[in-house]
Amino acid sequence: MLRVLIIGGYGNFGGHVACRLADDDRIALIIAGRNLSKARAFCESLDSANPIEAAAFDMRDGSAAMAKHRPDLVINMVGPYHGQPYDAARAAIECGSHYCDIADARDFVTGIVELDDAAKVAEVAVLAGASSVPTLTAAYLDEALTDMRAIHRVDYGISAGEQSNFGSGTVAAVLNFVGERFTILKNGEMVPVRGWSGLHSKKYPELGRRWFGRGNIVDHALFADRYPGLRHSTFWAGHGVALMHFGTVILGWLRALRLLPRLDQFAPFLAKFSRLFDRLGRGLSGFHMKIEGEAADGSATVRQHWIIARQGHGPYIPCTAVVLIAKMLAEGQSIPSGARPCLDIISLDQYRAGFAGLDINWIDE
Repeated sequence: MLRVLIIGGYGNFGGHVACRLADDDRIALIIAGRNLSKARAFCESLDSANPIEAAAFDMRDGSAAMAKHRPDLVINMVGPYHGQPYDAARAAIECGSHYCDIADARDFVTGIVELDDAAKVAEVAVLAGASSVPTLTAAYLDEALTDMRAIHRVDYGISAGEQSNFGSGTVAAVLNFVGERFTILKNGEMVPVRGWSGLHSKKYPELGRRWFGRGNIVDHALFADRYPGLRHSTFWAGHGVALMHFGTVILGWLRALRLLPRLDQFAPFLAKFSRLFDRLGRGLSGFHMKIEGEAADGSATVRQHWIIARQGHGPYIPCTAVVLIAKMLAEGQSIPSGARPCLDIISLDQYRAGFAGLDINWIDE
C-alpha cells in the first residue's frame, strides 16, 4: 500500500488529484492542509477504496506531520510556488518520502537541484514541475524527436477555461509575470520580453478564437540546453473569456508603467472578482503546440498539436503528472533518486492513457 500525503489536498487542484487517486486500492490517501476541519470534511466526501486520513499541515514546519503519518510520497499542491521555500521537499526527504509538485515557477523548478545530494542520500526522488510545463510540453518535444533529427522552433500556449474554480494561488502564479520582464529564446539568444505582451488571437478547433499574451514558464530556462537545435521558443497564456483577457492586458500595461505595484498581491481579490465572469464561459480549455524542425532526410517538417478539454476538465491536465507518478510508485516502479525538474519520467503515451475517463480530446496534425 502506497501512502500518499497531498498537501493542500482539499484545495482546487489538490482535490482533483485526490479524486483521481481515491479509487486506487493500492493507494492510501492522507489529505493535509492548514485547516484540519476542512481536511476531515473533504475526506468524508470522497468515495475511496481505502480509509482516508486527515492531517493538519503547516508548510513552514511539516516535519512533525510527516513523521506522524509516514507517507511514501508527498504531493505538494499548494501554490503559488514563486518565492516558496523548499520546506515541504526537505521535510519529505527527512522522512524518507518521495516528493513531487505541480510548480511552473521558473526559479522554483530549476532551483530544486539544490536538494539533489540530500535526496540521493535518502534514496528518494524529488520532482519539481510535474505539470503541463515542463513535463507535458517536454513529452511532446521528445516524441517529435523520434522522427525529427532536430527541433528549431516551438510555439505553444494554454487557454484556460472559466468555471474552473481557480483559487488565489493559481491567479497569483499568472499575475506574477503580468507586466514583468523575463527572457525567452529568440533567434538562438535569450532576449527580454514583457509578460502578457504580444497580444494576438488563435483559432482553436471547437473553441473558436482565443486571445493570448506572453507567459513566463520554466521551459524558457530548460529547453535551450535540452534541445540543442532549438533557436526559438515562445509560450502564450490566455483567458477563455475575452473580456477577462483584455482586463489582464490593461493591468499589465499599468504594471509595466509602474502605476501599479506587483499584481500578484491582488490575487485574493481578483480570484473572487473573476467569478463574475463564469457565466460567460463554457468550461472549455485548450492547449496548442506547433513544432518546426528537420525530418530525418533534412527537409523541413512541422507538427501541430491541440488538446481540447470539455466539461471543466481542463484543471485535470496539470494534475495528471503527479497522479501518474503516484500510480507508477504504487505499481512498484522505481524512479531514480535525486532532486530535479520532472523530465524524462512520463512519456506522451503515458499522458494520453492518464487522461482516460476525462472529456479531453487530443488532435494531431
